[in-house]
Amino acid sequence: MTKKVPSSIKDERLIKKRRDQMIKGAVALFKEKGFHKTTTRELAKASGFSIGTLYEYIRTKEDVLFLVCDFIYEHVKERMEAVIDMNETGMDSLERAIRSYFQLMDDMQDEVVVMYQEVKSLPKDAQDYVLEKERDMLHMIECVIENCLPEPIHEKDRKLLANNIFVQGQMWGFRRWVLQKEFTLQSYTERQMHFLFQGLSLSEPI
Repeated sequence: MTKKVPSSIKDERLIKKRRDQMIKGAVALFKEKGFHKTTTRELAKASGFSIGTLYEYIRTKEDVLFLVCDFIYEHVKERMEAVIDMNETGMDSLERAIRSYFQLMDDMQDEVVVMYQEVKSLPKDAQDYVLEKERDMLHMIECVIENCLPEPIHEKDRKLLANNIFVQGQMWGFRRWVLQKEFTLQSYTERQMHFLFQGLSLSEPI
């Protein structure tokens, strides 16, 4: 499944350069003001070029939001693939995968918060496209769980467990206004894994 934002410019390298500038400026603006209150003129200024140049690379403000969400999802997915070994087994490997994922969510907390606040403003086809990437990431965590647990668990439980881990990582950014007053990333990760592993050891087979 692919989706492209049309551009009147044919030079792919220049398109990438300009759109990277847009994404960087847009994340800061969307975080501060939200998507709907941000104007295309502000997006152009934050990107470092004129509004006329902006419209050479996109058609609408929604195109910029799509580029932001697509970039963030793809970057998170690539980072997850880089830090999580899908072939490792054992509970130590699951622990390392969770630590790596939580660290990634800490590194990209601003981008992740923007993405989840604003993805609802995308057209339906664009939402489906970027959320498919989320499903890919969830599947990675499911595979790690399947490979690492000493005994198999029910598929529904595995999916729910993967979603729990996924959201717990994101929660570090969503709830940082309160969580980061009480916890460091390390202590937050330790407590979440404590509850996770305790639940696994106490759970009864279905």
